Amino acid sequence: MKKWTAGILAAMLLAGCGSSTNEEGAGEAGGSEEMQDVSLMLDWYPNAVHSFLYVAEEKGYFKEEGINLDIQFPANATDPIGMAASDQVTMAITYQPDVIVARTEQNVGVKSVGTIVREPLNRVVSLAESNIKSPKDLEGKTVGYTGIPLNESIVKTMVEEDGGDPSKVELVDVGFELNSTLISKRADAVVGAYINHEVPLLEFEGYQTANFDLTEYGVPSFYELIAVTSDKTWEENPELIQAFWRAAEKGFADMKANPDEALDILMANQETENFPLEEEVEKESMAILLPLMEGEQGFGYQEEEPWQETADWMKETGLIQNDPVIDDLYVNMPE
Repeated sequence: MKKWTAGILAAMLLAGCGSSTNEEGAGEAGGSEEMQDVSLMLDWYPNAVHSFLYVAEEKGYFKEEGINLDIQFPANATDPIGMAASDQVTMAITYQPDVIVARTEQNVGVKSVGTIVREPLNRVVSLAESNIKSPKDLEGKTVGYTGIPLNESIVKTMVEEDGGDPSKVELVDVGFELNSTLISKRADAVVGAYINHEVPLLEFEGYQTANFDLTEYGVPSFYELIAVTSDKTWEENPELIQAFWRAAEKGFADMKANPDEALDILMANQETENFPLEEEVEKESMAILLPLMEGEQGFGYQEEEPWQETADWMKETGLIQNDPVIDDLYVNMPE
C-alpha cells in the first residue's frame, strides 16, 4: 500500500502547485472568442484507446469548443493523477482504483469527470502450453506482476474465489516486462497484462495464450480508465471540462462509426521512438475496446455502483483503510 500512495504523493510534490489553464482565456468554453489551453496527460503513450482524442483533434472538434489541446505523456505511472491533482495539467487519464486511494487515504482533491473504458482490461495471462485452466491452478506457480498492490489483491481474490490458497502463489515484481516474462518463462503467469494490448501482441508474435477475466472470480467490474481533474479546476471552470467532453464525445462517435479512419489517424500520431505501434494489433485492440467504452447513458457517463462496489472490495482487501465519500469521487457532465 505504501508503494502505491507514496508514488502519488511524490508525483504531486514534484509537480508543485501551478495551473495549466490559460488565464487570459478563462471564461465559458465555446462561448468566448479567446481560446483556452487544456493540457491532457495520457495514462501511457498513444494507442488504440486514445484514438477518439486524436480523431477529435484532427477534425477540429476541440477548436470548435474554444480549446487548444496539448496532449502529454507520463514519465511514471503515478504522473497523471499527481499532475492533475496539483493543477500541472488540466486533466489526465488514470485508473479508478487510484482515484479511490488518493482521495480516501491521502485526501487528494481529484475527481473523475468521465469514463473511457467501463470494464477491467487487466487479465491474468499465461501461455496456453502452461495448462493453467483456472485461478486455483496458480497454486504452486509463480505470477509476475507490475509491483502494484492492486494486482496482488486481484490474484488473492481470484484464487480464493476459485477455491484455492493464495499463500501458495509466489508473486514476483517484474515491472512492466510482462510479455517477456512469460516468453522467457520467468513466471508461469502474469497479472496486469491487458486483453487489448499484451494479449494480442503475444499472439501477433506467435504465442498462444490463456487468460482469466477478473470479474468472473470475485473482483468487481471497476472502470479501467477514467478522465480526472482537480477539485479546484472543476469548481472554478466546469464549463471548460464540459467543453472538452463535448469534443471528446464527437471524437468517440466518429471512432465508433469509422474505426478504420480512427486507426489511420492514431497511426499517424503514434510515438514511434518511444512506443511504436503494430497496426494489426491496434486494429484488434480497437475492436475489443469499442464495446467497452460506451454505456447505456452514453460515452463518459458514470454510475454510482462501480464506485461503491470497487471501494468496498478495496477496503475488504486492505487496499484502503477508510470509507470514501462516493459523491466526492466523480461527477457527470450535464446533458
